[in-house]
Amino acid sequence: MKTQDFMNEQNETTLKDYINLIRQNLLPIIIITFAAVGIAVFYALTATNIFTSTTSMKLYKPSGNILEAPLLPGFQDFGSDRFIANEIEILKSYSTRERVANSLIGTYRLSDNPDEFFLIYNTESIFDDNIRKELKSIPAIAATLSAVVSIEQKRGLDIVEISVESPSPKEAALIANIYAKSYVELNLEYNRKQLVIVKEFLEDQRKGKLDELLFAEEQLKTYQEERGVVDLTQQARALIDQLTTFESQRNATKIDLTISKKTLDQYKEELENQDPRIKDYLESFAAEPYIKNLQTQIAQLQSQKDLALSTVDRSGGANTAIINEYEKKIDDLKAKLNEQIQVYKAGIFASNPAQIQQLTAKVLEEEVRYQSLLTSFNELDELVRRYEVRFNEMPKRTLDLARLQRIKEANEKLYLLVEEKYQEAQINEQSTPGNVLIIDDARVPGNPSKPNRILIIAVGLVLGVGFGFGFAFIRNYFDNTVKTPEELQQKNISLLAWIPEMFVAEKNRTPGSEFIVNKKSDSTASEAYRALRTRIRYSGVEGTMPKKLLVTSSSAGEGKTTTAVNLAGSFAQANQKVLLLDCDLRKPRVHKIFNDERYPGFIDYFFGQATFDELIRKTEQANLFYITGGTIPPNPAEILGSHKMEEFLTKLESHFDLIVIDSPPIIAVTDSEILSQIVDGVMLVVSAGVTEYDILFKSLDVLKMAKSQFLGTVLNKFAYRPGYGSYYKYYYYYYNTGNGKDDKKKLLKV
Repeated sequence: MKTQDFMNEQNETTLKDYINLIRQNLLPIIIITFAAVGIAVFYALTATNIFTSTTSMKLYKPSGNILEAPLLPGFQDFGSDRFIANEIEILKSYSTRERVANSLIGTYRLSDNPDEFFLIYNTESIFDDNIRKELKSIPAIAATLSAVVSIEQKRGLDIVEISVESPSPKEAALIANIYAKSYVELNLEYNRKQLVIVKEFLEDQRKGKLDELLFAEEQLKTYQEERGVVDLTQQARALIDQLTTFESQRNATKIDLTISKKTLDQYKEELENQDPRIKDYLESFAAEPYIKNLQTQIAQLQSQKDLALSTVDRSGGANTAIINEYEKKIDDLKAKLNEQIQVYKAGIFASNPAQIQQLTAKVLEEEVRYQSLLTSFNELDELVRRYEVRFNEMPKRTLDLARLQRIKEANEKLYLLVEEKYQEAQINEQSTPGNVLIIDDARVPGNPSKPNRILIIAVGLVLGVGFGFGFAFIRNYFDNTVKTPEELQQKNISLLAWIPEMFVAEKNRTPGSEFIVNKKSDSTASEAYRALRTRIRYSGVEGTMPKKLLVTSSSAGEGKTTTAVNLAGSFAQANQKVLLLDCDLRKPRVHKIFNDERYPGFIDYFFGQATFDELIRKTEQANLFYITGGTIPPNPAEILGSHKMEEFLTKLESHFDLIVIDSPPIIAVTDSEILSQIVDGVMLVVSAGVTEYDILFKSLDVLKMAKSQFLGTVLNKFAYRPGYGSYYKYYYYYYNTGNGKDDKKKLLKV
């Protein structure tokens, strides 16, 4: 399998792998969990108590004043949920919050205990006794209310709950109640808005008509005093009575027409803001010839009926039938008009959303009423003009008195009509209820609703464990280093042996302490090197033992020199004559391990500065010899790849059973790659937790391209942790010497 295939290989992850991952990272998981729980406990103990108070309201859809039936009984039941949703948005609006803020400030100023308030103060002044408590501005309080007030509809009901949170229980209840009352007032103002406009208009008209009446009476009185008492004829009185009746009806219709116009304009303005197309449609409907013709006929018949009523004789026999006939015709025409209106209503309501259907119905009704009033006004105006012609035909002396009498009676009748409408408007205004009913006032809570300290601690525990596991998985995801022997085997990388992590007490650390097989032959590491020796013994071609063994690594610091020294010592202990050759001409270390000088070395021998016998040095371990590099040349690669180097190794083979060569890291320089082509086997040292797979694969590619005899890898500094295989556990501790616990207090990695 190619090395690149190793990099792309995906191994199935089992539950055991996850458990092992958690066990390997148990300490950081515990630390993170305790930290999260500690923060949660601290917050739970120091968090301010929050009290919640709630008031409930029932919302009704508007239905006009209690003295009137709904305008459109068949179209009043629009979507309740949508209506309440609109009202909730009004409750959340800045205008409502501003009302509440003003009321709250007013209540605070009248309060005998200002310490019960919390939310209306600036935060800085609350916790600092040296600063006088400073009230927030109205906009700031309104902004605070949006954060502490929650408004929700009870599911499936027309009930809306207003909940307020505050560190002060009394303040929470106070704000909730003020909020509900402010909304009730706002709702009542909105429902009576149109009636207030009509009442104010009629009030102005009432005052004006009263002044006109008083002036007319004064003029009539002055005329009678100056000219003497003048009595009008019965015919003149009857004519004046009829004329003033029609004239007052015309003027009253004009007032109704003005009121209808104001109401219609307001409705149209609201409707245009929502859907201008419907406004244009309704205007075209009111101007339709058929509709206008019906309205004209009704107005004409009404005028004729009024005229007939004004000429009924005392017996009432002859004209009663005519009046009944007029009423029957008027009712028939109104029925046709209503039928046509219903057709238009059905068309409008079928194609428009529910939120504008009610407003559309009002506009439609008012548009029809306005057009009817306009037609009636025109008919009455024409009737008045006809009577004025007859009135002006009276004698001059009688005409002057009749004119004054007419003005006085007309103003009197008009004033009485306006007064009647004004009183009716007042009654309508006062009798129009809001569509909000407070069913449950907010009460002062006895216990805080927040914080839930047990829940906070539980959440802290869950988050701590979650963050701990997350840290473990993320750490593992981004950790691309070799960790265990199984990982190498799973990626089909040949593994010769693994060397446990070795520790040496600081006080015992000496230059020769890395020579483990000699210093501590009964240690776990020594046994691991002996296992490595056994596997190398039969790793050569056709099961033979290689005589020239190259030890290298991917990068510096992975323990290749220590491995080379201990492997050579292990073979020497097996009664084989072994030579350790230091070919790391960049950073030689073999001489330091044996506490010796670097000179002379084989480079000095190549240049005639030393003899062959002077190169070979003995160690305290029987059968183990070593040769240092000597003088570091400027061109190590060329020297190691020369014929002289090959001849030198051939000569060494004749004197020793095994030659172990320590070389530089294979990725850093080409020295190891050159040597790998002239030896019998190459061993690559890999450091657990240090060597990254990318570097390892690249090293294997280099050895493959060099066509070297690759024997396998040695996993160095492997530290057993819970979760690894049982084999490693038993093997790791079997050779534990049981040195005192004091030696483990200060440990250094070799």
